[in-house]
Amino acid sequence: MKTELRKIPGVGKATEADLIRLGYPTIASLRGADPEEIYRRDCEQQGVQIDRCQLYVYRCAVYFAETEHPDPEKCKWWYWKDPQ
Repeated sequence: MKTELRKIPGVGKATEADLIRLGYPTIASLRGADPEEIYRRDCEQQGVQIDRCQLYVYRCAVYFAETEHPDPEKCKWWYWKDPQ
């Protein structure tokens, strides 16, 4: 079932399912969430170290949820990569 989470850039079917499983069924539910904590819990629940790209998607998702008019550049998951 496709939810409003798919409106978030970078969130496809698998990430949508992950967010719902982690307790974030709506865009509003992501407001105030800690992307690092979402990622940590996801790794813990899946029992593996998930690629850090997923963390970048979570960072983007929280930004999108908290921002009334998101900057299109910041709506690309790679914008949220760890600083080099």
